[in-house]
Amino acid sequence: SFLDLMQCGVWAVLLWPYLLSVSIPLDCKEEQGSLSRCPSISQEKLLDRVIQHAELIYRVSEESCSLFEEMFVPFPLRLQRNQAGYTCITKALPIPSSKSEIQQISDKWLLHSVLMLVQSWIEPLAYLQTTLDRYDDAPEMLLNKTKWVSEKLISLEQGVVVLIKKMLDEGMLTTTYSEQGLFQYEVQPEMLESVMRDYTLLSCFKKDAHKMETFLKLLKCRQTDKYNCA
Repeated sequence: SFLDLMQCGVWAVLLWPYLLSVSIPLDCKEEQGSLSRCPSISQEKLLDRVIQHAELIYRVSEESCSLFEEMFVPFPLRLQRNQAGYTCITKALPIPSSKSEIQQISDKWLLHSVLMLVQSWIEPLAYLQTTLDRYDDAPEMLLNKTKWVSEKLISLEQGVVVLIKKMLDEGMLTTTYSEQGLFQYEVQPEMLESVMRDYTLLSCFKKDAHKMETFLKLLKCRQTDKYNCA
């Protein structure tokens, strides 16, 4: 069937994050290990690996959102999502949105903004796994992609925390934004409502993953060419 052909055709796309995550580890050594226990890695190398991690997360989030949209969201509803009262769970966070705001904030707030975004998505993405399991026709590749992103987000959080300690000489931040009521569970919603909620989650996460990548790349630019990072 067409669905079978589509699933077979994207298996290569599904596998590349796993291959890249092995070839570009976020750990300070080439073998497996916890980034939070690796203070010997240089700040420059750590930032490069955190950026690579964020790039992968954003790319896979794009693929997951597109696949979900194609399989479960009728075309008219794709256009109505932003008009139906669905808002992103991170809207309440003090994250700069305009280019001028982003250019003006300090390195400290760039890192803290990334950490806020990462932490705020850990719980929703974990919950998304339980909702996707209820879809009768959810392809394995979609489940694998969202699971991969959820796991790598935790690793990214570890990397950003260590980066904050290195660059700003700060201890681990105790605030976990995913525990402050930003994400509210819904009990057995209607199927269409469930689809639109999950679609909103994936769409919002894709946008926030792009913000994480952008903030980290701006930080990297400031380290190398402070006056030419527009």
